[in-house]
Amino acid sequence: MMVARLTDGHRDEALAALPEWTLDTERDGIRRSFVFADFNAAFGFMTRVALIAEKADHHPEWSNVWNRVDILLTTHDAGGLSLRDVQMAQAIEALL
Repeated sequence: MMVARLTDGHRDEALAALPEWTLDTERDGIRRSFVFADFNAAFGFMTRVALIAEKADHHPEWSNVWNRVDILLTTHDAGGLSLRDVQMAQAIEALL
């Protein structure tokens, strides 16, 4: 199934609904940094995100350094930001 890249208008709407996420123009994706109390809390968060990502078959690009998790969402098949990324960001937000 082909995934469509979001139009500029839909991208703007999505970002307005996800105020903590910022547009990464270089990658045409959205990103956010999360800071937790310690490594255990950060890793637990990553585990919960991983379960959602696996179920959705849509995986984030991310990194973890001690208590920080940085996430970039973009859809390679669409060549940029898609509805799948917005839905993943919403699911991640629901974990907090």
